[in-house]
Amino acid sequence: MRKRSLWWSAAAALTVAVALAGCGSTTYFAGRQLPPSGLPNRVLIAVQNSSALTKGALVFVDAFYDIRYAYNNINKRFSISGYSGALPLTIQNMPEEQIGAVYGYGDGSYSLINYQKESSGTSFGTSQLAGLSASIFVSRNGQYVFAASQSAHILSVIDSSGGGAATYGLSLPGVYRVSVNPGGSVALAFVENSNYMYYPVKLTAQQTLAYSGGPGTWPSAAVDCEPQNGPRWCLIQAQSPDGTPLTFDRPVKAVFSADGGTAYILSCGPECGGSAASVTPLSVAPMIFLQGQQSGQLPSAAALASSMIPVPGGASNALIDSSTMYVVGQQLQADGLFGGNLTVINLGNNTVTSSTPISDGQPGARSRMILADDNTLWIGMTKCDNGYRAANDQPYGCLTMYNTANNSVTMIEPYLGDATGIADVEGLHKVYVAEGGQIYIYSTKDGSSINNQYVTVTGTASDVAYMDATTDGNNTVY
Repeated sequence: MRKRSLWWSAAAALTVAVALAGCGSTTYFAGRQLPPSGLPNRVLIAVQNSSALTKGALVFVDAFYDIRYAYNNINKRFSISGYSGALPLTIQNMPEEQIGAVYGYGDGSYSLINYQKESSGTSFGTSQLAGLSASIFVSRNGQYVFAASQSAHILSVIDSSGGGAATYGLSLPGVYRVSVNPGGSVALAFVENSNYMYYPVKLTAQQTLAYSGGPGTWPSAAVDCEPQNGPRWCLIQAQSPDGTPLTFDRPVKAVFSADGGTAYILSCGPECGGSAASVTPLSVAPMIFLQGQQSGQLPSAAALASSMIPVPGGASNALIDSSTMYVVGQQLQADGLFGGNLTVINLGNNTVTSSTPISDGQPGARSRMILADDNTLWIGMTKCDNGYRAANDQPYGCLTMYNTANNSVTMIEPYLGDATGIADVEGLHKVYVAEGGQIYIYSTKDGSSINNQYVTVTGTASDVAYMDATTDGNNTVY
């Protein structure tokens, strides 16, 4: 009976797919054109060392049937044409714009993937990004790219707003993280083992003229302006109105409110070598990088300190859902090791409502977070085999399913390796996970495994993205 039910479900989906494919101009939702593959449910996979001759590939699979080939032709496989990056590492998923931005760590390339055409488009190389990037993002409109090049001590800004792509390398020793708001108007930069924060600003023509006399003519908070003989961008240290640098506790990233008006700064605290983890709300208005759109002032040091929300469980990553923030970190244990922890914050009154142990991970490392069907939040960690549970002979894995409706935790076991990417396949009650370099599928109803036999890849899977998501919110937070 179960087989017959599955057959009818597959047959119904096949009928829909055939109907959609019948006309090249057919749309399948939100006015989107059916892509060349004819698939309305695609999961993109970044694969490293996909063959003896290729260091990287972008393949995608049919996420309805969970197969890597066409439903009527097992010899027809799917991949992004024209992609040539080496060791693709991360996918910034922007399904509303029908674009994915893929960073290749092997050659420092940054490629924009056209989801509708299923092909590679604009690509930026290491010459534009000052070498390899520890953190990189593109604004949704595609006009600005910000990259933290830690080895070069440069925050790279690629500005395409004028038509061509102009690159500016702003000096910031130790820069290793950058956060960009969804509206593409604010970028915040963070330095490893530092308590300060920085932001770039695009200069007006009057400012360019005023600052062209060198560092002595720059604003007092500027740490670099480029090019120095006629600057177009400056990098500013976040300071209070009296010129005192705003001090955090090992800040590592920012997440932004739904309306874009508030940046929540995550202070990593003990897991990053600091003293106390916290989340601090900060108005973005004074730090907007667009010309002439800054307004107001940053708070005083005292006001900043009073607004900090202590997070004893650690704060190295976070995700906002309406008026709730889910904060992930590593909590220092009595034996000196770290254990994974999830803290829930009510943003209506900025108070902690719950704190729950989850899978362990590497202290300070970028975890993966995504909301999915059935009121679930999925969290992926790296190096969970070095955490508290592994050291104390407890069962462990790198993946956690958290039910946001009843606050229950399901730790996905056994250990399969680092969880480096998660994709929510909306409406189909499942997530795809890049775990231990391979692709796995889990049910959002109970966390159980779904047969992954026909979606496994040759090579190392590093990240995944659901190309046909309804919104850009379906994006692994990293």
